[in-house]
Amino acid sequence: MRYVVVEIIYKAPIEKIEELTPIHREFLQQGYESGMLLVSGPKVPRTGGIVIAKANSMEEITGFFKNDPYALNDAADYSFIEFNPKSYQEILKGWLE
Repeated sequence: MRYVVVEIIYKAPIEKIEELTPIHREFLQQGYESGMLLVSGPKVPRTGGIVIAKANSMEEITGFFKNDPYALNDAADYSFIEFNPKSYQEILKGWLE
């Protein structure tokens, strides 16, 4: 299993981001329903967002985000940082194993 911190970096004006945010969140819901996503939310200040994700391969994760409305509208760039979780709260055990 691959565990990844996804950084979303806005490159469009915030007005365009706000217009796309409802469909972006609907899109992310698919990732939650499939078990790929653990948590997501905007950065502070609001220059992008952070997502914690897992999948069988990096290609699966990057492929998923290519269909994000932000990506499809050239409104954001993405950074993918893979990590190996070694310590975690017991509540996360089911998602990590």
